[in-house]
Amino acid sequence: MTLKIYGIAASRASRPLWVAHELGLDYEHVPVPYASGATRTPEFLALNPNGHIPVVDDDGILVWESMACALYLSERFKSADGNSLSAASDAERAEILRWTFWAVTECEKDALTVLMHRVVMPADRRKPALAEDAERRLAVPLKVLALHLAQAGRQGLRPYLAGERFTVADIAVASILAWARPARELMADFPLVNDWLERCLGRPAQLAVRALVRSAS
Repeated sequence: MTLKIYGIAASRASRPLWVAHELGLDYEHVPVPYASGATRTPEFLALNPNGHIPVVDDDGILVWESMACALYLSERFKSADGNSLSAASDAERAEILRWTFWAVTECEKDALTVLMHRVVMPADRRKPALAEDAERRLAVPLKVLALHLAQAGRQGLRPYLAGERFTVADIAVASILAWARPARELMADFPLVNDWLERCLGRPAQLAVRALVRSAS
């Protein structure tokens, strides 16, 4: 069996890469960049006609869209010791699905705006007002997430999104909210969210993905 993950780690490819490292999968990383036309070659378009990374190639089964890649890998594989990131019950499945899609629809655009205009773009091209507006909008979904984590805590569960254990839902949401970390005052307003996010981002698998980012820079 050959498993390939296409896309540099400093992109949405970090999501399937994170899943792969959590599960200890044997895979080949093909660090295709999103710039310089690399995703517009005939060879890459044969993998994803949309011309975007990431792509997962599971022995000829092609998956694109980063969240789809993460969900697919979590459903397809378990770790060597039998641990899984996918749902073990209908209740967990509901949580995984709703939080994954929630993160994309409610958080991703504004979190990316914060990242770009607080950190990534050259200082002379940043527009602080755009970041400030995005942070104000993000406060609404962050309140929803904080309430969810607080309810989980009162029930005596570990405060992961699908219940008492870390799942692909945590990867999906944390991979997006990580972009909002430069909004320090905003994150400080939601300590439960910030604590959950830091625990997710401190996991060895996530540190391994960040090492891939550093090695490519």
